[in-house]
Amino acid sequence: MSIIEVKKLIHDYLRYGEDGRVESSYRAVDDVDLNVEPGQFIAILGHNGSGKSTLAKHLNAILLPTEGSVFVDGKDTKDSEKLWAIRQCAGMVFQNPDNQIIGTVVDEDVAFGPENMGVPTEEIKERVEEGLKTVGMWEYRHHSPNKLSGGQKQRVAIAGVVAMHPKCIVLDEPTAMLDPVGRSEVIRAARRLNQQENVTIILITHYMEEVIYADRVIVMDQGKVLMQGTPREVFSRVEELKEHRLDVPQITMLAHELKKSGLDIADGILTTEELVQELERIRR
Repeated sequence: MSIIEVKKLIHDYLRYGEDGRVESSYRAVDDVDLNVEPGQFIAILGHNGSGKSTLAKHLNAILLPTEGSVFVDGKDTKDSEKLWAIRQCAGMVFQNPDNQIIGTVVDEDVAFGPENMGVPTEEIKERVEEGLKTVGMWEYRHHSPNKLSGGQKQRVAIAGVVAMHPKCIVLDEPTAMLDPVGRSEVIRAARRLNQQENVTIILITHYMEEVIYADRVIVMDQGKVLMQGTPREVFSRVEELKEHRLDVPQITMLAHELKKSGLDIADGILTTEELVQELERIRR
């Protein structure tokens, strides 16, 4: 069974006048279908306004469909009685870690979620250790979050979600406010969770380099799914992506330009190592 199932999802944002009547509406998500299997790493790409973050907020019932339906672990997000179970299954990490960290000490912050779930004290200690070690922040457990870098804070936020033992974690542009070092730290933590703990990861981003290790990439534009496939399949369509004002990883663009210049290079190059191998093959 799919852990996430989205059927014909439509979401309209409504603008109300002073009299309380609807003055206008904006369709942010338009007839989107999505299936995510347990243990997958799914990346959802798109520029600002493409609808990707609105879609993300449907995946743990922060938003509810205007039309269509969303099922999380078989539970309909419109069923208010299932809201707690849905949010236990699909944890959420947002852009700004400062908005998610509430504890004055790192381990207290990570313990907050399990405490609210009524987890026994001894198990909470185990979960805090597990969460912090998973994201590489165990040595900072007694630090104040205020003294951490942006990337470290975001990893603590992820640890707090991990401590609640979700089956799925939705990361809504978690690296948007971070420098390149912080971005790589967070993506490594997400990949480690997926590969070692088999946690389903749904990464919302506009940084193309972050998605090259995903199982599937979904590209959104104007609220619709523009294309989807493996990273190699999607980034082989360089010209089509450019037509929609979307980038590709820098190394992919370099390989594309070399191919346009006449070199016999394969489509969808994703890493420097792959490009070097292709150039060596041509040279031989």
